[in-house]
Amino acid sequence: MARTTNDRMVLVLAGCLLLLAVLELRLVWLQALGARQSRAIAQRQQQHLEPLLGKRGRILDCRERILAMSVQAPSVFADPRHVAGGAETAHRLADVTGADPALVRARLGQEDRGFVWIARQIAPQARAELASLRRAGVGVRDELKRVYPHGTLGGHLMGFVDIDHQGLEGLELAFNGALRGYDGWRRTLRDGQGQYLVGPWTTEALPTAGHDLVLTIDAVVQQVAEETLDWGVETFNAKGGSVIVMDPATGAVLAMATWPNYDPNDPGRARPETRRNRTVTDLFEPGSIFKIVAASALLEEGRISPEETIFCEHGEYPTVARHVLHDHHGYGTLSFADVIRLSSNIGVAKAAQRLTPEELYRYIRAFGFGEPTGIDVPGEISGILRPPGRWSRLSPFILPIGQEIAVTPIQLAVMTSVIANGGWRVTPRVVERIQDADGAVVRVPASAPPVRVLSAETARVMQELLVSVVGSGTGRLANVQGLTAAGKTGTAQKIEPNGRYSHSRFVASFVGFAPVPDPSVVIVVNMDEPRPVYYGGSVAAPMFRRVVERLMGYWELERTAEPAMVRRAPSRPAESAPRRLAQLGRAGEDE
Repeated sequence: MARTTNDRMVLVLAGCLLLLAVLELRLVWLQALGARQSRAIAQRQQQHLEPLLGKRGRILDCRERILAMSVQAPSVFADPRHVAGGAETAHRLADVTGADPALVRARLGQEDRGFVWIARQIAPQARAELASLRRAGVGVRDELKRVYPHGTLGGHLMGFVDIDHQGLEGLELAFNGALRGYDGWRRTLRDGQGQYLVGPWTTEALPTAGHDLVLTIDAVVQQVAEETLDWGVETFNAKGGSVIVMDPATGAVLAMATWPNYDPNDPGRARPETRRNRTVTDLFEPGSIFKIVAASALLEEGRISPEETIFCEHGEYPTVARHVLHDHHGYGTLSFADVIRLSSNIGVAKAAQRLTPEELYRYIRAFGFGEPTGIDVPGEISGILRPPGRWSRLSPFILPIGQEIAVTPIQLAVMTSVIANGGWRVTPRVVERIQDADGAVVRVPASAPPVRVLSAETARVMQELLVSVVGSGTGRLANVQGLTAAGKTGTAQKIEPNGRYSHSRFVASFVGFAPVPDPSVVIVVNMDEPRPVYYGGSVAAPMFRRVVERLMGYWELERTAEPAMVRRAPSRPAESAPRRLAQLGRAGEDE
């Protein structure tokens, strides 16, 4: 019996010693070998690393009105391993956040993950409802959301950002490096209830805010341009269009409107082709607008004078390769001034033969065609211009009237500015400066210096010719009562897939400036496939007038006592409807 008792005591003692050894080994493990892991666990439980968001810079117009900004917006996340309530919780989360219920259920079902987003950057007014969702496994985190307060205003120019605030299109992309902010962090302790304890033990790295982008764009002018474009598209049943308003002296773009437009607050609803900025991406043959280049070259080289007469062949002029040039009206002999005023294809083509192909090409390039303008907007293309060595026998006749060349609206704005500012080619721009949140200038983007293209005298003569276009020529519908304006109309056929000129699809354009003789604004209007009326003088010219009339008071343009210079057009023979319809579709015609 005693032996049995002793054996039991030995077993108990051995067991205790073994347990003690295990505990000691565990203690050694925790304090020595597993110390690093233990400290990491303790830190996760006791410390909190909080991201401090670096705010993206704003985009402001020329008067520092906000066009784009970042605001705090709540985002909802969950730990599926600890979310209770199943379908009911998923339904409540979907109801409050506006997320798709099926998507919420799917994400809450990922129980092998410790973190999933339920909805990001939802409406700030939902914050009160989110308080009722704060339960085990569900949390709310503040993020920054990009907001465009004016909706579609300047959407093509602004572009947009992704969910993580990185620029994807437009100025948001082109100036992402300047606009983006850099996040910081704060590390502090928290108690057993999860409350943060800020004290001497707290460390942090403060976030860096992005810089503000101040544009040359004027929000008021942009709004008028967009409203005018909307009116024009609806009135003339156009497929699309654009309006550019620019300061001819500096190249500062005051408005850059494109239709169809879209809301950068919700870019996912817009098709990619809808989001393109037509003013820098769309090519078209300019038609009669391009006569400005040929006329300027002829005057600058002294090959013609405004008073010199040209026989315009009564509307039909055989050139080469059995190609016949047509005028919309059968003119006889016209002065060169009237050739421009009435937009005679034949008159310009015949006069242009006084220039060699090399001379004409040199002036076309000098006006900025065949290469990007250098505007600080992403996506600009160079257009299409072949060198003289690749011209056909017909090219010297039709290039001066705007065929066999493809241009962008912004290139036309540069061309028109050469005439308006006294002969200088300027580089267009939309960014005035980059500044910090306190308004201190960080950087002024460099701009290429102006290039002399024409003499001041040639530019002055061209201004007078273009004033007559608006006064009594093809651009009469651009005439602003009591204000001297100048401009040129253009109606160009589009190219069909088979390479032939279309007889049903046209581009109507008008380029103009005001007031003369000291223009302060250039306006380019371009309308894609208006119908049934498609002439530049009937479609685009009234839109020019509409923009100027609505902004005269804002620009403080004073009406002159005398109306704009008007020169009477020669009497035109009455035309029957069949003859007029037969003339439709001839390139470069204006009315």
